[in-house]
Amino acid sequence: MKLDLTIVIPAKNEEKNLPGCLEAIGQDFAQQVVLVDSGSTDRTRTIAENYGATYINFQWDGQFPKKRNWYLRNHTPATEWVLFLDADEYLTPTFKRAVEKALADTTKVGYWLNYTVYFMGKKLKGGYPLKKLALFRVGTGEYEYIDEKQWSHLDMEIHEHPILTGDVGIIKAKIDHRDFRGVAHYVNKHNEYSSWEAARYLKMMTAANKALLTKKQRIKYRLLRTPLIGPAFFFGSFFLMGGFLDGARGFAFAVLKMAYFTEIYCKIKEKS
Repeated sequence: MKLDLTIVIPAKNEEKNLPGCLEAIGQDFAQQVVLVDSGSTDRTRTIAENYGATYINFQWDGQFPKKRNWYLRNHTPATEWVLFLDADEYLTPTFKRAVEKALADTTKVGYWLNYTVYFMGKKLKGGYPLKKLALFRVGTGEYEYIDEKQWSHLDMEIHEHPILTGDVGIIKAKIDHRDFRGVAHYVNKHNEYSSWEAARYLKMMTAANKALLTKKQRIKYRLLRTPLIGPAFFFGSFFLMGGFLDGARGFAFAVLKMAYFTEIYCKIKEKS
């Protein structure tokens, strides 16, 4: 029996990952699968429609809302629950059983999800865990509002998280995040992310905007004022979070994390 769930896959040129993602979802898990596409030029649309997914094209105007909020506002799911899933994220049988049990809990409005992390072609045992609040009841909230007005070219919510009204739980079973696009892609992607983070930091440094930050965000933003944020994340990733269990790969991953947060700090200083 299908769950009262819509799975939404935001995508662009994902013909390599999409078949496996859709196959892992299966035909009997969710009521509907939707692909929200940013003008793909490869076979993304054909693959989605051959699977039976609903295809929706999205063109961003450079302002709020971005892709996920735009979908929630303009194509509100008819199901009780919605799960946002990237094309390189594969649902495992264990995760699907956990979701079926979780959705039966009427006290929760959403769930934090856990993901595997791959680096240099292999799954990491340690390092900072990847968690996202990507499963929630339709109508209980949307992704946080950030008025970008074209200071970013990222058309989808990346670091924004859903603001929900009600209790949020955790699903421990992991989604298999099979990102095998290599170190060059990782570095280029995080260069874009660091520019976004620096611009957002400067935009949020007003009394009104500071009041909107979560406790975790306040700690992060205080650390961004100092070059020690990079070494702090290295220490946390490699030592506290068990990155040493992955040997040289864990060390290299922690170094790249340190470089990413140091880059944010430098861009903040440069822009201010």
